[in-house]
Amino acid sequence: MTTGQYVLVAAVVLAVGIGLWRLATDGRFRGTHKVHGAPTTDLHDLRLDVWGELVGAGAARRGDALGEKATLVQFSSAFCAPCRATRRILSEVTALVPGVRHVEIDAEHHLDLVRTLGILRTPTTVVLDASGREIARAQGAPTQQQVLTALDQL
Repeated sequence: MTTGQYVLVAAVVLAVGIGLWRLATDGRFRGTHKVHGAPTTDLHDLRLDVWGELVGAGAARRGDALGEKATLVQFSSAFCAPCRATRRILSEVTALVPGVRHVEIDAEHHLDLVRTLGILRTPTTVVLDASGREIARAQGAPTQQQVLTALDQL
């Protein structure tokens, strides 16, 4: 084999490996994590403040803007194809599970929020409990079963 053929084989093996890794990790819900570069205040309070800005002043502190059981916050963008599938799946879950609310946030128009919460790609789904505390998040398009499993943690 020539050098060019070795390079081609290596590139194909690398591409297949990355594709399999993405297939295994996309849409999987993971527990919360500390956001790098976030203020030293409690992240719970930070998220409530940010959430309040999005749904109206002080609404999140009273709890009437959040779902009774949970809120599914989807960060998406205009040209994101998996975002449409995620929107459909989260809407189906809110119809199936009482007390769950779905809110979609355009990441392009809320860049400060995206940076503050450590959103790295779209779609990202964040599961908030009834008090606004982050329970889990998933990058990529989750399946309906993955969302239901994440809600079972509540």
